[in-house]
Amino acid sequence: MPNADLLPSLLFKLNENQLALEAAIMELSNWVEQHGSTEVADNVRSALEAIDKNDEFIKMTLAVLMTPE
Repeated sequence: MPNADLLPSLLFKLNENQLALEAAIMELSNWVEQHGSTEVADNVRSALEAIDKNDEFIKMTLAVLMTPE
């Protein structure tokens, strides 16, 4: 398999990792909020919004890259 063919798979795996980290961090922010630090939890959720905003574009780009020519 040529190296260029590996790029879509690599990007897909990186995106999966990013989403898994987002989920883990969200769980931690929920725990922090339950233990009395609402402000910190809100700050974490605000930072995670970038992942949500970019997720659709990443998925569409990966779909294009993985479509055979």
